[in-house]
Amino acid sequence: MTQQVALFVTCLVDLMRPRIGFAAIRALEAAGCDVIVPQGQTCCGQPALNSGDHAHAAALAKQTIEALEPYAAIVVPSGSCAGTIRCHYPEIFEGDADWLPRAQTVAAKTYEVMAYLDEVLGWKPESISLDATATYHDSCSGLRELGIKAQPRRLLKAIDGLRLAPLAGEETCCGFGGTFCVKYPAISNAIVGEKADAIDATGADLLLAGDLGCLMNMAGKLHRDGSTVRAYHAIELIAGMGDGPAIGEEP
Repeated sequence: MTQQVALFVTCLVDLMRPRIGFAAIRALEAAGCDVIVPQGQTCCGQPALNSGDHAHAAALAKQTIEALEPYAAIVVPSGSCAGTIRCHYPEIFEGDADWLPRAQTVAAKTYEVMAYLDEVLGWKPESISLDATATYHDSCSGLRELGIKAQPRRLLKAIDGLRLAPLAGEETCCGFGGTFCVKYPAISNAIVGEKADAIDATGADLLLAGDLGCLMNMAGKLHRDGSTVRAYHAIELIAGMGDGPAIGEEP
């Protein structure tokens, strides 16, 4: 039986690296899903929420709920956006008798894409190979809010020829933090500098993670430091799209 899922694309994927969205669709379809991209989706409201702008966060959350609630499952290629919907939407509407039940319903059926493929569908990529060594960074929201840790690694281990190198401090923040890197650029740069050094020390060819914001931050620092490590969202490799341009290499 085909499972219909709604893909919440996210702002960064839509604007900065759409191929992550296409990779998510390819992997979900390979796993037997019928993927719908709801037209009413925009931002999940996370930047407003993190900045203390409750009114605009609530307005964006309502718009997102209305776009997504008709679907049986909602899948997101971002731990931070999935975490916002799943963990924070019910908090936004606490005490609101009309919107809280709707927020809770949408939250309960929202999943990060790799967790959905691994935990819910029990799927693994087949007939995909890539001769490379990769290291994996655990992004803060996915790890701490959603428990995303083993799921991407299980999927990646099914790729023929791909070797995973351990990363020292793999659970340590990369310094992005959304608006944090704008408010505190010197601190952010110091944190990502340590992360870049740890990535280079692995000897890996590729850097993987599950959040584009973190990946852009780390890829930018690696590039500025002259590193040859190339960055991808893990779902790109899982979908067999690891032979395309890395983050920052698009024309």
